[in-house]
Amino acid sequence: MRQDQEDPYQRRSARVYAGADRAVSGSVGSFRGVLYDAVLLDRDGTLIEDVPYNGDPEKVRPVEGARAALDELRAAGLRLAVVTNQSGLARGFFDEDQMRAVHARVEELLGRFDAWLVCPHDDADGCDCRKPAPGLVYAAARELGTSAARCVVVGDIGRDVAAALAAGAAGVLVPTPVTRPEEVAAAGWVASDLPSAVREILRRQEAARPAQVSEPVGTALVVRSDSAGDVLVTGPAIRAVAAGALRVVLLCGPRGRAAADLLPGVDEIIEHPLPWIDPAPGPVDPEAMRTLTARLAAVGADEAVVFTSFHQSALPLALLLRMAGISRIAAISDDYPGSLVDIRHRVPVGVPEPERALSLAAAAGHLLPAGDEPVLRLRSDTVPPRPVDVGEPGYVVLHPGSAASSRACPTELAARIAGALTAAGHRVLVTGGPDERAVTATVAAAGGTDLGGRTDLAGLAAIVVDAAAVVVGNTGPAHLAAAAGVPVVSLFAPTVPFGQWGPYRVPTVRLGDAGAPCRDTRAATCPVPGHPCLSGVDPAEVVDAVRMLSGGGDR
Repeated sequence: MRQDQEDPYQRRSARVYAGADRAVSGSVGSFRGVLYDAVLLDRDGTLIEDVPYNGDPEKVRPVEGARAALDELRAAGLRLAVVTNQSGLARGFFDEDQMRAVHARVEELLGRFDAWLVCPHDDADGCDCRKPAPGLVYAAARELGTSAARCVVVGDIGRDVAAALAAGAAGVLVPTPVTRPEEVAAAGWVASDLPSAVREILRRQEAARPAQVSEPVGTALVVRSDSAGDVLVTGPAIRAVAAGALRVVLLCGPRGRAAADLLPGVDEIIEHPLPWIDPAPGPVDPEAMRTLTARLAAVGADEAVVFTSFHQSALPLALLLRMAGISRIAAISDDYPGSLVDIRHRVPVGVPEPERALSLAAAAGHLLPAGDEPVLRLRSDTVPPRPVDVGEPGYVVLHPGSAASSRACPTELAARIAGALTAAGHRVLVTGGPDERAVTATVAAAGGTDLGGRTDLAGLAAIVVDAAAVVVGNTGPAHLAAAAGVPVVSLFAPTVPFGQWGPYRVPTVRLGDAGAPCRDTRAATCPVPGHPCLSGVDPAEVVDAVRMLSGGGDR
């Protein structure tokens, strides 16, 4: 094979910043799942009925359907571990021998687990392993020879989900009568019972695996028109398409162009606004649509994969692609597409946007190549050097703004957060766009260095990649941090679902009122006076979150 035909995807993406690089690497026997290698399960209330401080194996009662569900996971090649807080040891309600007897009984009833990870401490001990700290998740991943990002944690209370997020793992909440409503509201992934959780884990795993890998193509056209964050979260799916194409052309809008420049696997970019996607579109210009159609025809694409968010339609563009002569089009469409789409894909509500896109790529026959994890990534050759005047790595980036004001951190709160972080000994860099200079100046005056208006998206990436943590709302820089593998303190306004739009596969702490009245409104401007979803955040919570995430020793 000629050199110019050898693995062009690797040439395009050999130099990358990857969140997975910060995690433990390894394999799980001969099996490696597309998304997950292992499932980590809480014990009491999740696997077995919750008997407080139980040291008696005779009181072990599995939850309904547990054995069959676990056997499904085993049959699918996933390894299983138990991650459990057992403060009864610290309090003297039972000893280690009694605990081991309980665990032996659990295995007698539910089958063998590949590892047991136990925190024997009480809250007052301040350990790193008691959930919601991520220590048990990291330890289980190491024990199983994988990374936390390739694990799913299943539990019945908020501590279980929080520990998963803090390690960069997926977290599934299976509520019981003791689960608090606010814990259910905050969870990004909720299942009615353990068998339902297992079915969805396996469905998501299979959805990212092509039934048949397509033949290599010359030119693939991929589409993701929206903001920078939308483009970044589509990165893994675009890399999957790129793995089987000699050339990848990305169509994006003006708001996503800067992010498109940062994506590995993209050879050429076409920038054009799509009036059925943009949030504040002008009138449809027939001449502009004719120009776009001619430009798409000139690409000479062998196929097109149209990526959209869950609330958008791919069909208007599919019509233009047909008119441009593209014969194979894949898209997600709940609406009947007629002859506009060759591969019509459907995705249930609630799937994380990166996985939603990956499942479409898989439906079109595209799979990430071996060694490429399904995480967000940045091309390092497009990220400039870090400005000298920001100091050495290890600072905290505080980004209070957002293009949608409903998702921005209130200025007064951001100032108090900056002051609290500075008082705790952190160097704080306050970032924002040119139109946010007044905000960043106010926030930085309370503690930190004002970088407002000094960076474009690539320049912001240069700062983010060397941060210990990024404190940010649900906006593009959160996904930029995830693409750099940097932990995120997510001040998440619940106008959109956290399970779909939270930072993906990177250690995260979610703060804010997940049940606020703005929940699921998709409002761009806060519909409730006082911004209650975020205004109640205590800056001390942010300091604690940064301390836990930036410790990172167990990663």
